[in-house]
Amino acid sequence: MRKLLFICIAAACGGTCYAQSIPSKDVQVSTAVLAAPEALRDKAMVYGYSEKGEFVVLRQGENEMVCLADDPTKEGLNVSCYQKDLEPFMSRGRELKKEGKSNKDIFDIREAEVKAGKLNMPKQPATLFVYSAPDEQFNRTTGEVTGGNLRYVVYIPYATSESTGLPLKPEAPGMPWIMDPGTHRAHIMINPPNK
Repeated sequence: MRKLLFICIAAACGGTCYAQSIPSKDVQVSTAVLAAPEALRDKAMVYGYSEKGEFVVLRQGENEMVCLADDPTKEGLNVSCYQKDLEPFMSRGRELKKEGKSNKDIFDIREAEVKAGKLNMPKQPATLFVYSAPDEQFNRTTGEVTGGNLRYVVYIPYATSESTGLPLKPEAPGMPWIMDPGTHRAHIMINPPNK
């Protein structure tokens, strides 16, 4: 429903009404960092959206965390933070998505670029945190979130089930498992049960 409202407002105003649908900078920053460990929130770098809907840096960082504010054109709250050595990988993914590439194309292009030495992946494990909540639990005006769920992704490029001892799927709620094994995007998934 909110996505439709956003589109209608933008169309009625000639595409210049972003400020009516995009939360304030303070709300974007305060909700984006909810994905980060608490001790790292105050000094994390934060990307978000300008009043015109442009993807911009909302706050420069002073530690190892980079956070992404919620996309105002999508339902619910979905924010993430990741260790800064993942920035080349994440930034390249955003570029390719903006070009209209499919998820498969993005995967294949980044895989080829990593193998060719054009795109650097962290040489050590690096973590992504994702915090999400449905629309009814998120107040876009105040930034208040009631509930919400956190999941964890630890990137270990080219790791396998054999090299980590992790299964290829979770065998119990919240159990870690490995996804995309043997590729540049190999990562440990940890999905705690929803609250």
